[in-house]
Formats: sequence, structure tokens, C-alpha cells
Amino acid sequence: MTLTELHALVPVLLLAAGAVALLLAGAWKASYVTAMTYGVLIALGGGVIALFYDPGAGLVGFGLFTFDRYSRFFAILWSAAAALTLLMSFRYGKYRSFMGGEYAALILFAAAGMILLSSASSFVGLFLGLETFTLVFYILIAFHKGSSLGAEAGLKYLIMGGVATGLLAMGIALIYAATGTFHFDQAAFIPSGDQALRPLLLAGWALLLGGLGFKTSLVPFHLWTPDVYEGAPPPVAALLATGSKGAVFAALVLLFTGSDLTGSPLSSLLWMLSALSMGAGTLCALRQDSLKRMLAYSSIVHMGYLLLALLAAGSTGSGAILFYLVAYSGATLGAFAVLTALSPATAEAGSYDHFRGAGYRQPLAALVLLTCMLSLAGIPPTAGFMGKFSIFYAAIEGGYTGLALIGILSSLISLAYYLRPVMVMYMTGPEGGPTPTKTPCSAAEKSVLIICLLATLLLGVYPGPLFDTIALVLP
Repeated sequence: MTLTELHALVPVLLLAAGAVALLLAGAWKASYVTAMTYGVLIALGGGVIALFYDPGAGLVGFGLFTFDRYSRFFAILWSAAAALTLLMSFRYGKYRSFMGGEYAALILFAAAGMILLSSASSFVGLFLGLETFTLVFYILIAFHKGSSLGAEAGLKYLIMGGVATGLLAMGIALIYAATGTFHFDQAAFIPSGDQALRPLLLAGWALLLGGLGFKTSLVPFHLWTPDVYEGAPPPVAALLATGSKGAVFAALVLLFTGSDLTGSPLSSLLWMLSALSMGAGTLCALRQDSLKRMLAYSSIVHMGYLLLALLAAGSTGSGAILFYLVAYSGATLGAFAVLTALSPATAEAGSYDHFRGAGYRQPLAALVLLTCMLSLAGIPPTAGFMGKFSIFYAAIEGGYTGLALIGILSSLISLAYYLRPVMVMYMTGPEGGPTPTKTPCSAAEKSVLIICLLATLLLGVYPGPLFDTIALVLP
């Protein structure tokens, strides 16, 4: 390990070392609030270091990871997501007797794994980064020991995660057997010369995409998603929906950089996965009466959108993926923050009945949920509109007009399930009429709500700076 590689790893090392310190402090005598506060500060510290420290272009660490502007972009994004997750967990975790040191440490470990996965330049780096945070989520999903739904969700995620890991490992092994390398730039192409190894390579890619399909909930690998979202604590589900899936797509952008998928067998496979995810996810989301389960199925649809942009490839498609990841993360974290803020001390707001009259009783939370739903639906002037516009534009420019039309149709239908909780909040009230009262949100929850609200609106009306930044960091 060189000194330059060590410096480039500082954001990840800070998160990992901070997590270990919090574990030790939690075992000693640190209080819940103290441990959570230090967890937020460590996560923000990792993001600030990534923002200001530039190790230089093209630095490859250990032959596994690339440390450049692209990896720094995601180090900032996932560090911010971890900090917001911890902030929204303050009141929720305290009422449910979470161990602050353990919980904060696991969130920081997950963020470190996401950063590594987003920087992967080889299949070994991809596997290590992916498994680092997947192992953490096995624990986080079932962290609430008093919840039977949490235990069930943790077991399901463990079983399905084990299957995905097996597919992933076998796929990487077959690709290595066919190409003789683990590096993305040498193994990402389907060779046209050596036809004897072609079936082996195609089988490897099919298994690899199957494993990644499980991790990102692409149809038909999505069946675990609604049950796991429903059983996991809302802040954990928020990080699972944004960081864990977003990091996989960040790695896929690196994997397919410079590849021309036109006419490739992978193109047909990705086309089918994208269409199925957008179609099946939309139809299933229409039938949900729980906000958590609706967000689970909607996440499947959004993964289909991202796959559509990945097919488009080129700088337009890759840039659309990065912008959409930021917009989707802000809106999804905001929606789960509302769900967390509206959850009473001894129960959890899940069913739409919990939101009746919330627009009058808890106006800030209701306003944030309204904005997040509009953003996820792609309605201007929100970040989601700019994200969907850039994805569909990239798809049409890349020649995938049919798939783009499926995405647009899916987006139009999605209005039905995104506007339903909004109608429940503003068009129904408790018996005797709505009674405005002071919101019970904690200061930490309010800060998350306001940050997500401002980010979603600001990126909708003034997206230029983020698009300019993305143009600079693209590989």
C-alpha cells in the first residue's frame, strides 16, 4: 500500500475507524444520544474529507478500486445519506431501546461498503464492496429485537442475500475463466473472436446480472423487497432503498463505461429486466395500502428506470443515472423520514389510515411527503421531473424509444399510487374535523425533513450546478 493509496482511502478509513470506536464506546458507557451524535459527525466528516481532498485522476488502489472524482462524488453522497439516516433515527431508536453505539457503527460500516462498491474497478472489488454492506444489513434489518416482522424480514433478506451472493460469485468465476481477468476494462466485453468461450462468458454474465438483480430488486428477483421493507425499521429501509441499490448502479456505470451494448446479448437481457421491473412494479404498487410496501414496489420501478439509462450508455446515460440517484435518494429519504416522524413511540405508521388528516395536524411532515411523492412521480418543479426527463431523453437518443415509452406510461400510471397518500393526508380528517396541533417531530427529524424538502425543490428548479458537477466526475 502506497501513501497515496492510503490518503485516497481516508474517507472510508474514517468511517470504519469511527464505527469501531463507537462499538467500543457503546460497550463501555457511551449514552445513546452521545453515540448517535458522534455517528452523525463521523459520517459528515467522511463526506467533508471526500469533498476537499483530491488524490488525483486515475489512481487505482490495490488493483481493486479507482479513487478519482467519480468515487469522491459517491463518497459524499453515501456519507450524507448515512448522516441523514442517523438523524432520523434519534427519536425512533431511543423509544425502541436501540443500542446507540452498535446502531451508529453499523450505519457507518454500511456507508463505507457503499463507497467501496461505488469505486470498484474489478469484479473482486465489486464483490468485496457489495458483501461489506450486505452483511451489515442482515443485522440492521432485524435490529429491533421486539419486532416479529423485523425478525422475519431479516431472515428473508439473509436467505435471499445468500442466494444472490452465490450467483454473483459463480458469475464472476465463469467470467474469469472465460477472460482470464477480473478487471472491468478487460472483461466487460463479449469477445467475438474466441467462440469456444462465448457460452461460458454468457453464462457468467447471466449469473452476475442475476445476483445484482437480487440486490437491486429487479423483476423477477424482487420478491423479498416488500416484506423486508415492511419489517425493517424505517430509517434502515431508507438506507437500503437508496444507498445499497444506488451503489450497485454506481458500480454498473463503471463496469459498462466504454462498452457498446448495441446488438449484444446483454442488451436484450437488460431490456427485458428493465421492462419487467417498470411494468410489474407499477401494477403491484397500485394495490398497496401501506406506504412502506408502496415505496418498496416503487423502488422496483425506479431501478427499471435506472437500467433504462444504463442501456443508453454514453455520457448522457451515465450522467442521467447519477442525477437520478441523487434525486431519488433525496425523495426516498424524505418519504421514510416522514414515516419515521409520524410513528408513535410504541407503534409504527405504515397503513394509510395513519396519515388521515396529517396535512392539518403535522403540516411540515405532510408538506415533505407531498413534495417527495411528486418528485418520485416526476412532476415539476421537483428533482424527480428533471431526473426522469434526463433518463427518457438519454434512452430515446440511444435508440431505446420503445422502452422509453414503457417508462413514460409507467410514470403516468404511478401518479395513482403516489397521490393516494397525499389525498389521505389532505382530503380526509379525524372525526370532528381537522385540528391543527404542533408537530411532535424532534429537532433531528425536522432537520432531515427540511434538508430533503429543500434538496428536492432546489434540484428541480436549479439543476444546472449538479449536472455540471456530474459532467466533471463521469469516468
